[in-house]
Amino acid sequence: MPASATQPSAVLFACGLNSVRSPIAAALFAQIMGRAIHVGSAGVRKGELDPFAVAVMAEIGIDISRHKPVTFEELEEREGLNFDLIVTLAPEAHHRALELTRARAVDVEYWPTADPTGAEGSREQRLDAYREVRDQLLQRIRQRFSCNSPGNE
Repeated sequence: MPASATQPSAVLFACGLNSVRSPIAAALFAQIMGRAIHVGSAGVRKGELDPFAVAVMAEIGIDISRHKPVTFEELEEREGLNFDLIVTLAPEAHHRALELTRARAVDVEYWPTADPTGAEGSREQRLDAYREVRDQLLQRIRQRFSCNSPGNE
């Protein structure tokens, strides 16, 4: 199926706390897709932005340090859940997205993504867990949105 047939106009990435996985995914998506498709991120609950997430994104030249975690409800109040695709990265986010979209024409895709916050070891070993999540999300975004060729931005 051609990519244009499945390209949404607005994508929301969602996870548990909106502090690691969903902000990383949203920033990667924005970097790849540019302004052609609106992107947002939210969590089931609100956490604090994780400094390791900021660090691994900075390694590839993307600054997420100003990201402010939000919940689904806060996002809905602020700008509405006007997305035609919600990509969930954690089971609790998937269940919440399905509840919120039951009566809406919104596609929900579940991309199981490990939570790197539980990684133990040295600082470098912990960063490696975050890098692995970042790189997996990057690959998945490129595959899903057919962004394999350079210059799509």
